[in-house]
Amino acid sequence: MGYKDIYENWKSDPDGFWMQQADAIDWDKAPSKALFDKGDDLYEWFADGLTNTCWNAVDRHVEAGRGGQVAIIHDSPITGTLHKITYADLRNRVARLAGALRAKGIEKGDRVIIYMPMVPEALEAMLACARLGAIHSVVFGGFAANELAVRIDDAKPKAIIAASCGLEPGRVVHYKPLLDGAIDLATHKPDFTVIFQREQEVAHLDEGRDFDWHGFQYGVEPAECVPVEGNHPAYILYTSGTTGAPKGVIRHTGGHLVALNWSMKNIYNVDPGDVFWAASDVGWVVGHSYICYAPLIHGNTTIVFEGKPVGTPDAGTFWRVIADHKVRSFFTAPTAFRAVKRDDPKGEFVGKYDISCLNAIYLAGERADPDTIEWAMKVSGKPVYDHWWQTETGWTIAGMPAGIEALPVKIGSPSVPMPGYDVQILDEAGQPMQPGELGAIAIKLPLPPGTLPTLWNAEDRFRKSYLSHFPGYYETGDAGMIDVDGYLYIMARTDDVINVAGHRLSTGGMEEVLAGHPDVAECAVVGVTDQLKGQLPMGFVCLTKGVDRPHDEIVKECVKLVRDKIGPVAAFKLCAVVDRLPKTRSGKILRATIVKIADSEAFKPPATIDDPAILDEIKIALQAMGYAKG
Repeated sequence: MGYKDIYENWKSDPDGFWMQQADAIDWDKAPSKALFDKGDDLYEWFADGLTNTCWNAVDRHVEAGRGGQVAIIHDSPITGTLHKITYADLRNRVARLAGALRAKGIEKGDRVIIYMPMVPEALEAMLACARLGAIHSVVFGGFAANELAVRIDDAKPKAIIAASCGLEPGRVVHYKPLLDGAIDLATHKPDFTVIFQREQEVAHLDEGRDFDWHGFQYGVEPAECVPVEGNHPAYILYTSGTTGAPKGVIRHTGGHLVALNWSMKNIYNVDPGDVFWAASDVGWVVGHSYICYAPLIHGNTTIVFEGKPVGTPDAGTFWRVIADHKVRSFFTAPTAFRAVKRDDPKGEFVGKYDISCLNAIYLAGERADPDTIEWAMKVSGKPVYDHWWQTETGWTIAGMPAGIEALPVKIGSPSVPMPGYDVQILDEAGQPMQPGELGAIAIKLPLPPGTLPTLWNAEDRFRKSYLSHFPGYYETGDAGMIDVDGYLYIMARTDDVINVAGHRLSTGGMEEVLAGHPDVAECAVVGVTDQLKGQLPMGFVCLTKGVDRPHDEIVKECVKLVRDKIGPVAAFKLCAVVDRLPKTRSGKILRATIVKIADSEAFKPPATIDDPAILDEIKIALQAMGYAKG
């Protein structure tokens, strides 16, 4: 059966389709049906079933005789270490950790915050919580103390599991002082913390509150898996909210298991036993879905990578890891490839490694510009599939169903909607638009299994953020179009569609043009306020390594390119060469923050910012163009 048949199968009988996918999961008690409509646009999946995530991700593979297969490969170029853990080892380690947590009072429904770097113990902590039915909330390791405190006060964890430190190229990030600071700031205090001591830094433990990872597990009874309802929250993952207060995205257990398991073969085209690598971090949704849960649920070997695309030690790291571990499907963010391309524009490092094991490269996290995709395809010789999803959805909204059939790639499109997602383009009044017209991307309710049912303790905010604008739909916050073949194009966040003298233009489209300039490694376009035209586009470009031409020449060429490809209507005249762009740690460019600086408005740098110093560099560039006067 091809993609169209499968998508139609889902559309004609959604309940039957998802009940069939649920057969691939072990249930203590099978659900009576797939969808539970709670009324008023709230839905749950497999709500009356009983199951356990940890059982499905670990124990069942051991029971099926595959305990000797490697479950986790930890590859850390930063520490120069390599460590492999089999499914049988993983079961023992997770059962013991869960037993130790239970002995300290952690039970089903309790929250546990996890604040860890990219080490296997981070996954073990997540799985140990799932084993007990405790709800984990992973906070990106090294997050500022006040941001961690906000999450402690929202989730009210009984325990916090942390590491003594994280490691960046050339520096140690001290986690324990940040954790201590956060607990001091928070109104809610955890009963205890568990600290995984790394040899690069041994942290001070406060007697009575802090317990050593190994010490507190000594002599405990290992814990069995606790069956939980299909609608029991597996975890809370905070995503930055527009109001500054983080939004706690919830993931229900049953739908999470079913959807992620389906995605591994149908989207990423791997079979149990294959090595799958998502180069992300456990602090992000990609790390939850595709470093920890999906590969293990599906019986794959997953890679936990502690390093960077460049500098650990060079721009060949990705290819080295793929060759060393025989990776079959590789998933990363476009920004990572832009960094590799900037350091190795000709792709000379690829030739040093045998990457014949690799089937395809998957990109997600922000818009993948055609230039980056074409470069990655050229140097790797592999198909490169852009796909689109969100923290809220937990898995692909639109992508390439490579395990069903490899459809033609249209560069600039994440391809087609996955079963479960009825994606529509709406105008401001909520009316469907014609193929090829730019509008708001919305998904007809209900959302499929594995997506957010609501926000943690914030149903009103859930409605306001996602449901109220287009009744009967989930509002994605992205703008785009669908072509005549049903391929989706994500052009920009809805607030990145700018209005220049009455013309609605996509900043993403302009970025695409700038990225095509041979000297440009990376770029961003934002809309700044203009008295005459309402908004004007402004571009920032970072140059490829080794380019030493005069900047004003390059800027002139960039302005001409946009004028030629998009037209004078874009009114693109403002452009600056900068060393680097302000980004979050997951690689998203902070466009809204740049706009606020340009328009001299007050702003608060987001907690997820990678290096706040870049904002000062951007301000200087803005002032040179006559902006950021305040």
